[in-house]
Amino acid sequence: MKKVFLCLSLIICASITTSYASPTEDNAVIRINQLGYTPDAIKVAVFGALEAETLKAFSLHDAKTHNLVFSSRSPEAKGAYGPFASSYRLNFSAFHTPGSYYLLANGVKSPVFRINADVYDHTADFLLEYMRQQRCGYNPFLTASCHLDDGYVLYNPDKVGQRIDATGGWHDASDYLQYTATSANAVFQLLFAYRDNPEAFGDAYEAAGLPGPNGIPDVIDEAKFGMDWLKQMNPSSIEYYNQIADDRDHAGYRLPHKDTVVYDPNHKGRPVYLASGEKQGILKYKNRSTGAASTAGKFASAFAIGAEVLGEFYPEYAKHLGKRAEEAYIYGELHPGVSQTAPGRSPYFYEEDNWVDDLELAASSLYKLTGNENYKKSALKYAAEEKITPWIGRDTILHYQYYPFLNAGHHELATSLVADEKKEVSSYYQEGLQLLHERGKDNPFYIGIPFVWCSNNFVTAAVTQSKLYHNLTADDTYLEMEAALRDWLFGCNIWGTSMIVGLPSFGDTPVDPHSSLTLLEGYPTNGGLIDGPVYASIANSLIGVELHNADEYARFQSDLVVYQDDVGSYATNEPTMDGTASLVYYLASLESESRAKGHQKKSYSYDETGAIVRGDISKKSISLLFSADEHADGAEMILRVLEKHGIKGAFFLTGDFYRNETFSPFIKKAKQAGHYLGAHSDKHLLYNDWTGDKKRLVSQEEFQNDLKANYSEMKTFGILKEEAPYFLPLFEWNDNIITQWADQMGITMINYTKGTLSHADYTTPELKNYRSSEDIFNSVLSYEKTNGMNGFLLLSHVGTHPDRTDKFYKKLDELIMTLKERGYEFESLVDLLELKK
Repeated sequence: MKKVFLCLSLIICASITTSYASPTEDNAVIRINQLGYTPDAIKVAVFGALEAETLKAFSLHDAKTHNLVFSSRSPEAKGAYGPFASSYRLNFSAFHTPGSYYLLANGVKSPVFRINADVYDHTADFLLEYMRQQRCGYNPFLTASCHLDDGYVLYNPDKVGQRIDATGGWHDASDYLQYTATSANAVFQLLFAYRDNPEAFGDAYEAAGLPGPNGIPDVIDEAKFGMDWLKQMNPSSIEYYNQIADDRDHAGYRLPHKDTVVYDPNHKGRPVYLASGEKQGILKYKNRSTGAASTAGKFASAFAIGAEVLGEFYPEYAKHLGKRAEEAYIYGELHPGVSQTAPGRSPYFYEEDNWVDDLELAASSLYKLTGNENYKKSALKYAAEEKITPWIGRDTILHYQYYPFLNAGHHELATSLVADEKKEVSSYYQEGLQLLHERGKDNPFYIGIPFVWCSNNFVTAAVTQSKLYHNLTADDTYLEMEAALRDWLFGCNIWGTSMIVGLPSFGDTPVDPHSSLTLLEGYPTNGGLIDGPVYASIANSLIGVELHNADEYARFQSDLVVYQDDVGSYATNEPTMDGTASLVYYLASLESESRAKGHQKKSYSYDETGAIVRGDISKKSISLLFSADEHADGAEMILRVLEKHGIKGAFFLTGDFYRNETFSPFIKKAKQAGHYLGAHSDKHLLYNDWTGDKKRLVSQEEFQNDLKANYSEMKTFGILKEEAPYFLPLFEWNDNIITQWADQMGITMINYTKGTLSHADYTTPELKNYRSSEDIFNSVLSYEKTNGMNGFLLLSHVGTHPDRTDKFYKKLDELIMTLKERGYEFESLVDLLELKK
């Protein structure tokens, strides 16, 4: 049988090779999911040709050996679509072996991608980076505060002009407007994601959003931050505020803590709009509000799930959320209709027209929380009134006309039901998915969502709805469509780009989002889900779109749909807070699926400053770190020992070390040998004093200038910052603000793993903390015997003061051999800290 298979493979391979006789690299592309595919996933890439082309076969190859590992003579022709005159779906789902691969078809080679159970690990947590960046009040990304004077009340006849404390919450997108509709949905989605997939989330940040674990999952910290703001926007049982600020905010690019917009010279801060049935808009344009149920219902569902989930972490805090949920639900039922956001000078606002979905989710959440049958009865009634979220199946939709884009109420209700009632409510999801299937089945990307403003939010809603439907019914009908929509978000789309900034870090992702942070300071909006492509008719009709750079995707634009990675393309390239929060659930569920099949996620350990201090502890691996400023007497010996054992070390060197010509031969030799060369401060600055409070001794400008100077010296040796993203602070001493300042620069703070005395090799005999090399050596072996050293970052120095004649680096060879005998491997720092291999 094996011989027959081999012959067939050779025949197919020969046939495919023949088809490569006329390479079409300039005419055609292969689009893949850049994150990769789990072994058991549906795996379909898309071949697209700008000029008509016939494809009869394709093949899959190992990226390292280039060996053929899978081939097919059955590409599925899909005809013309968008810019492509010909397109094909390339299904290689039958291949399951983990590894790195690329596809070949008609001489066209795809980007390399991975098949592995870990491809979605940490992705849900990654999205939280954008949520933290969007915080109003104290902004941990910027380590600065903004909008502390919000706000003065509008459209509340009893309190017009009065003030409520409305500081907090998240900025909605790259502007600084804030809406309770999107924020309440975001809070619900974050808590929903944690409740159903708790093990998908880690703890690397404290409650204020600064680096450093606090014993609470970061997603809970973020959800509570949003919940705190919702409570402020609900000062009484008859007040549900809908919005902070209006489009007067659109006054040019500026950072949030430098916001100079004045809304009313008679009032400090920004206006706060009450949710009501009154048509609102104090300038040229008005909305079409008819009630308050849309907003009150969202408050109610967020409060209800908060009472359910936050009680584990904050019992007293959560105790009152249930009462707030019931009050909000009652208020919504008493005021049916929608409370749209308020426009101003321009006609753009959130034109929400549906509200029964909000009361369904609220009633379903309250039924889960209380068991009160009245809530179940109401939820069933509302579910039947809006079985399909109205955007599904449409081509044209007003901005946020049907929001939220996912009706989570069907899921929350169905999971509380049994038998026929559960089947009936679950079928509502099926009806919507079938409409999406019919719209998408004939195009190569299997995409049936409308390309209107925030199209990626619709994709996120669709994949999540498919996931929830499958969880409820085990019906596999829509899994290929779900996979296609998921892959669309990560690069299997017309433009071959991920729609999430910075994910994956090695892929084609948005680099010029519509964001003041990026435009003015070069800060990435990592984790942000961008708006996504729009119909060409929309792109050509929007007010104020002006590209700042040449369109890198110009040849893939079409009369159908447009996406532009440009800061000026606010309709396609603006990250949104609520879209990002809504994607967290789906990514967390993918990680949970891998875990359910036996996959164990790798993770880091962090110190109190948020620095990475240990790699994954599931494997007996150690990384050797060395730092230096003015001494390098051990340099040659260290390099010889590392070469002897085939080990790649990591050398963290100051700017003064790099610019010292005496040390240049060592630096060049270490670089040539493939060792990591990183930054360690330019001028050997002490960033914090030695007290427990770690009083900061440098300003942000001083810190960043020092680090930039360090990297500038590294560049003279051909070492670019992108190749050296890890930074070891001077004296291994810093606080979480320093860690965050480094993060703003795209630099990751690390530190050594505590427990041994390896870092004390610098001490000299006259010091009270002097440690002999024998003491240091024994401390390492003693710690290993008692605790193990998996994932250890073991730090020592390249050289020491002449007064120390007992040089620890002379024992490095013996230490390595001893640890190898105990079963340890020595990995490079990059390999040890790169969790996905």
